[in-house]
Amino acid sequence: MAQQEVLNGGAEKAVAVKFTAMKPQLMVEAPKAVDAVQFYKTAFGAVEDGRTLYPKRKAEQELPHILSAQLELAGSTILVSDIADDSAPVKSEGTGCVLCLETEDVEAAIAKAVSAGAVAEGEITEGDGACCGGRVSKVKDPYGYVWLICSPAKKCTDVEA
Repeated sequence: MAQQEVLNGGAEKAVAVKFTAMKPQLMVEAPKAVDAVQFYKTAFGAVEDGRTLYPKRKAEQELPHILSAQLELAGSTILVSDIADDSAPVKSEGTGCVLCLETEDVEAAIAKAVSAGAVAEGEITEGDGACCGGRVSKVKDPYGYVWLICSPAKKCTDVEA
């Protein structure tokens, strides 16, 4: 029982906090968020659910900078935002982020992403060399994010105690 509590966040009793959503935010160099939103729509079929423009942008300026755009993609929500010149620098303590999309047709998904401007990284891997024994390959989008395109995974083994 103690091991299970540790796996699920610790044995200490704390105030229960329930999160209602997790929305990865993809930060792109200003003013490329407009282009990034269009790329994700074209390459992956994302649907834009709303956007917020910088409040200080003047109407006569040609290209509005997106403060944040919310996209629905494969049942999840992602945010795409410009990194403004006057905003605080984005710091990352991690070693990177890979976004995973699941599909029955890995080849077609890779081809669609590449035709929209992504770069394929390696060949399609199958079996033991792939995520949970499925079929998988990677693309890098024009904004530097890596997308893992994979077939539905077999059930992964439970965490060993």
